[in-house]
Amino acid sequence: MSGYTLSSTLDPNRVFILHRSDLEKRFDPFYYIPELVEFENKVLSKIPLPLRYSVISIASGATPKTTESELYYTDKENGVPFLRVQNLSATGILEFDDCKYINYETHNGPLKRSQVFENDLLVKITGVGRMAVASVAPKDFEGNINQHVCVIKTKSREVSEIIAAFLNSDIGEKLASRRSTGGTRPALDYPALLSIPIIHNKRVLEITQKVVEQKKQNEDESERLLASIDDYLLRELGIEPVKIPENNLGNRMFTTTIKEISGCRFDPKLYLTQSKSLIKSLYQTKFKYQPLNSLLIHNCAGDWGYDDIENYNENEYVRCLVIRATEFDNKFNLNIDGSRAKFRLIKKPKYQLLDIQTNDLLIEKSGGSENQPVGRISILTKELTNNNSLGFSNFVHKIRINENKVIAEFVFNYLKTIHNIKITDVMQSQTNGIRNLILNEYFNLPIPIPPLEKQKEISEHITEIRRQAQELKDRTKEALDRANEEIEGILLGGNN
Repeated sequence: MSGYTLSSTLDPNRVFILHRSDLEKRFDPFYYIPELVEFENKVLSKIPLPLRYSVISIASGATPKTTESELYYTDKENGVPFLRVQNLSATGILEFDDCKYINYETHNGPLKRSQVFENDLLVKITGVGRMAVASVAPKDFEGNINQHVCVIKTKSREVSEIIAAFLNSDIGEKLASRRSTGGTRPALDYPALLSIPIIHNKRVLEITQKVVEQKKQNEDESERLLASIDDYLLRELGIEPVKIPENNLGNRMFTTTIKEISGCRFDPKLYLTQSKSLIKSLYQTKFKYQPLNSLLIHNCAGDWGYDDIENYNENEYVRCLVIRATEFDNKFNLNIDGSRAKFRLIKKPKYQLLDIQTNDLLIEKSGGSENQPVGRISILTKELTNNNSLGFSNFVHKIRINENKVIAEFVFNYLKTIHNIKITDVMQSQTNGIRNLILNEYFNLPIPIPPLEKQKEISEHITEIRRQAQELKDRTKEALDRANEEIEGILLGGNN
């Protein structure tokens, strides 16, 4: 090998020479990138213990069929949390904002082997983005996991928390990513995961816990700001918020007439007293109003398109960043994470029909969950439309507002509040576990039309609130970055 040399102009982390004696079980080049090898050797010099030495047992779960959701899934009150990758966090704390629930029959039957209890360590083993994200189950917890997460039982909560803090550090992420296999969907098998060298240091946990405390403070303030938007908007429009009555048998009972339901829906939700009160409240605005459909100049259903392939016919297809319901952010607008962004091929005639422009609104028309009605709304910003060829899935519907009548951003904010106060919950049907927005009812929603200056004032005020809330969210990320630098200094800088 001494006779071989590489040009100094080549990046040594992309083109390098490896001795045959240095080959281990892996043959893919990523595992042997010199920078990663050197980094791991630095970690090994601190005499860590492979993860397997802390493990009593390990298991991963499965995902019950969503097409038979009534057999497996339920609500929070009647089941246990079914944890997925999005419920894990880099702070080591489980997050339940977007949590599904399975019934006890499934939990204690088909998924019994992957049950999760307090102090268990949960680790992401499959999926794009950051690898080996880890969290610890809280006190008195009982739940389950899908196949993209594994549950590890350790000797104590402290051990689980120290390992989680290490795996969530940049050091842990590099070690885990080096061991992952697979192209479009990286994965860690058990031998790879259990081979990760762990440096047990309580100071890492202390640093992480400080970030968790700061994160909670930031999130509480951010939530307070975001929660103020709906009250502000309704107050400015003169709409009195409707108090949702307690969910008991008396409040769920009502009478109606044949005349009222003739030619209409037969499910009871539309005719509940609280449903009628919610919709009626929208007409109490102090401004003139028009039905949403009278303000539209274009609307179009989405298209899921075809799998993205490297060599496609550019005369026949357009490669698009396709926006799905999963990209809708309940608190802000769209959350298009680069690692999770989905690209698809859309036929050119269909792409032209989609006719996507800045300030178009996207409506989630299918999807939803037990605690989240369908009908979330987003607005396409100039940054998105200028930098991407965009599409949207068949679970999404696009509308374009006639801005000679009303500002698109004002309508976006209003429809977002409509969803937040559960009015779209009244306008959805459910088939095969999927909730569908009844578009003809949605398009008949009354849209208040204040004077143009008032629309601008409301929109600018809400934008400022969201900016402040986002700033608080960014502070948490900055704190995590600083913590990672401090952790690396402690673990690898000789300051143990």
